[in-house]
Amino acid sequence: MADQVLVTLDGAVHDADVPFLHADDLAAVRGDGVFETLLVRDGAARTVELHLARLTTSAAALDLPRPDLDAWRSAIAVAVGEWDSGREGVLRLVLSRGREGAGEPTAYLTVGPVASRVASARRDGISVCTLERGFSVDVTETAPWLLHGAKTLSYAMNMAALRHAHGLGVDDVIFTSSEGLVLEGPRSTVLISRGRTLVTPPVEHGILPGTTQQALYEVAGAHRFRCETAPLRPADLIAADGIWLLSSVTLAARVHTLDGLALPVPEIAAELSGLVDLAVDTVGVEEDAA
Repeated sequence: MADQVLVTLDGAVHDADVPFLHADDLAAVRGDGVFETLLVRDGAARTVELHLARLTTSAAALDLPRPDLDAWRSAIAVAVGEWDSGREGVLRLVLSRGREGAGEPTAYLTVGPVASRVASARRDGISVCTLERGFSVDVTETAPWLLHGAKTLSYAMNMAALRHAHGLGVDDVIFTSSEGLVLEGPRSTVLISRGRTLVTPPVEHGILPGTTQQALYEVAGAHRFRCETAPLRPADLIAADGIWLLSSVTLAARVHTLDGLALPVPEIAAELSGLVDLAVDTVGVEEDAA
């Protein structure tokens, strides 16, 4: 099996070591496109339908053609089939506006190895700092052209925030709004626990709907958890029993240090981690890829 996989939307498998994008593709020159990142585990892509739904929403926000979901499902099956089923992988779905002036979108999928940081984040947790994102929570209403809530290829600000955090000796970031409300991480959804109540900030505050959080909420009720969406402030993070950053590949990364403050391990830590595993293994799994 290959260490890198490249598949186009027509299901054709390409040599991942051969240049693929044209130099004037708007994905490269302007970040004009959308993407999704999925976990591949045990020979199957996880939470596929949640990601395809979000891909469709993001494409609509950018006035891109509506994705052919059956074609994406078929291409996912091909890409996962090319990957070594004995190890986890990162599957990316990319849809750009295509070459400048061509009018035809570019669509492709890649699969590669999971970053080395993921294992330690899952096992040991992470340190986090809060950073102001510089926007109000009503930004999606007052400035919809800023595309908050869409997963676009324009990730320069997110990566800059992570580099800033790493320069401070911190693993990750939780963004706050100009009003001081908790938003999201550069590549994750914020979740807190209060006893057996799970709380995440509302997407109406201009944050990306989290697929892992959605999957968790679908199964958590059957395991005696109450699931809520509510505004949060940094003080709520400190007062919470536990904080996690949820994402498609890292899954549940428990925050053990927030802005230099060491946080206790919540009683539900192991249970929640197992529940996230259950959620991504059972909600929206692409059965054809298994």
